[in-house]
Amino acid sequence: MDKVFSARVDEAVIRQIDLLTRELKTSKKAIIESAIRLYSEQSGLRKKVDVFEQTCGSWNRSESPEETVNQARSAFRKSMERHQL
Repeated sequence: MDKVFSARVDEAVIRQIDLLTRELKTSKKAIIESAIRLYSEQSGLRKKVDVFEQTCGSWNRSESPEETVNQARSAFRKSMERHQL
């Protein structure tokens, strides 16, 4: 899913992005994404970032699945009672 972000960029950089979009007949989004990927590869950062390694175990919870379900259902019921007329 694409997300929108805002950044202050020098006008010369904006003009260069516009020039590249016209010359390469592509979008600004494609230019920026390609530039970030290339920069990441050149800096060696891509090799250091291992998403699986960073998130491994993040799905492990201290409570059982039943407890998680019960907590979610309880919160839902309470919110429904609060909005009942």
